[in-house]
Amino acid sequence: MNDNRPLTIFQILEFNQFNTGSVHQMFQAAAGLRERGHDVTVISRPDEVLQRRAAEHDVAFASFPFAGQSDFRTIRGIARLVASRKPGVIHVHKGLAHSLSMVATWLHPVGAFVVNRGVSFPLDVWNRIKYRTRRVDRVVTVCEQIREVIIDSGHLPREKVEVVYAGTDVVLFDPGRWPRHSFREEKKIGEDRFLIAQVGVRDWKGWKELIDSVSDVASEAPAVHLALVGCRSASAAEEVMSYARLAGIGERVTAVEYRTDMPNVLAASDLVVDASWAGTGITGTIREGMAMGRPVIATDCGGNGELVSSPEVGFLVPMKDRGALTGAIRSVIRDQEGSRAMGSRAMNHVHAHFSKELRITRLEALYRRILASKRSGETAAV
Repeated sequence: MNDNRPLTIFQILEFNQFNTGSVHQMFQAAAGLRERGHDVTVISRPDEVLQRRAAEHDVAFASFPFAGQSDFRTIRGIARLVASRKPGVIHVHKGLAHSLSMVATWLHPVGAFVVNRGVSFPLDVWNRIKYRTRRVDRVVTVCEQIREVIIDSGHLPREKVEVVYAGTDVVLFDPGRWPRHSFREEKKIGEDRFLIAQVGVRDWKGWKELIDSVSDVASEAPAVHLALVGCRSASAAEEVMSYARLAGIGERVTAVEYRTDMPNVLAASDLVVDASWAGTGITGTIREGMAMGRPVIATDCGGNGELVSSPEVGFLVPMKDRGALTGAIRSVIRDQEGSRAMGSRAMNHVHAHFSKELRITRLEALYRRILASKRSGETAAV
């Protein structure tokens, strides 16, 4: 049999909005695999934007409600697609997609059933069952740290769990393509400001801790300014600004709405930070900031240490360590020439180890290994 023949692949995720990393990574895989000649279908909740983007990339799209664990309409719909399209690979990206797809393929098993895991929370009792079943061929985690967490909490055999790092589109996140001034002009942030950017304003993203550290350096760095990106409502923006005013730096902080033009935001930034203290795999905006040649500071949360793997490519600081975070910010501001060199090394690091193309290659190879293993097992049995 020709091992290079095109595969029929279903990428399944109940989320459908391009405001979460899981949707971006799922669609990146779907589009990238289609570019390589595979027959790819995205299955998700109905959404005009997702459907349009799928069509633009010649990816098939099917929509179902994904209304809950007992959504038989979605189960029947996926089952019909499996029976008619006979996919060789099903790759699910979240818990509900995992559960419903398992039921839908009960009578029509597929050659490779792959489950994604992108968060560092341990598996609970119910999830252990879903991950341990023999019908799940591989669990793909986005970093080694998550791999160890689910092996330990789920009591999974080590060979069942593999790391495929999330990838950055280094063509899109190319600093030469994006102007520095556009985002600054929009938000009225002066060209003379030293702009720090973080994406994420949920508590565990550590935005309060970051405001505290920026307040610590404000007196010695009068040009410092912080943009906190991802405020999804007026109340979220007001919470950010209220805390900034209490910290005495209200005029140095901009609460920014959710953005779809992250290369534009990062091009305007002098430093990219992620101060998370829970829930993180590898922070996508740190990876993207590095691809844009920006100096970065990340907490040692989740798998960030696998990305910011040495002081040559960025600062890695302990979680909730105000002094360490403040010190790292101070170092970048004081040595901007050295920080630019760090950003250049970081860009090369992402190109070599965390690119979109490398991720697609690894997924494609994983799918083929699973299918080849099953074919060889069937041959041996005969």
